[in-house]
Amino acid sequence: MQSLKQSLRKSILTLRDGLPFDVKSGFDAAIMARILQLPQYRKAQTLLGYMNFGSEFASESWVNQVLKDGKRLALPRVNRHTNTLDLYFVDDPETQLEPGLWGIREPMVERCERLKAINEVEFALLPGIAFTRKGARLGYGGGFYDKLLSGSARPVLAVAAYGLQVVEEIPQEETDVGVEWIITENETISCRQENKF
Repeated sequence: MQSLKQSLRKSILTLRDGLPFDVKSGFDAAIMARILQLPQYRKAQTLLGYMNFGSEFASESWVNQVLKDGKRLALPRVNRHTNTLDLYFVDDPETQLEPGLWGIREPMVERCERLKAINEVEFALLPGIAFTRKGARLGYGGGFYDKLLSGSARPVLAVAAYGLQVVEEIPQEETDVGVEWIITENETISCRQENKF
């Protein structure tokens, strides 16, 4: 199963990395507009996001929009001792973030308030590499988000992805956490609808 996941990661990342800058920028703008229209986003007051790296959706602009919309924003920081994600509230990314693991910008512990529990979050935008229309998610292989979201109290889980990241099938393990919404440049996919047979 791990080798299947690894080869899928590699092929999708190659496609994603190959998107021309202007095409990717257009996709990012279309995805952003769709997320902002989602009723689940509009209703939520406390949100979890992430800072993009590589060829990911430009979540940094979404992060700034969340703050402009007057919502509370939490961002993850890798805890290297426990190999889990700790969440911190951020209201000024310019002064409260620093390069962390893999160069991804993370909250500075001394400048941010820590969340006590994930159940404070109402809407979460997650990173990932590939997704199925039924909500299966393939991350980068560290299992950080699967651990973070393993409890029963979960926020609405959404991903921003390019159409090329939506695939037919992803091998799943019991510990893999699925998502409810996939927002691409062309469509907003309700994975719950897709799950109805």
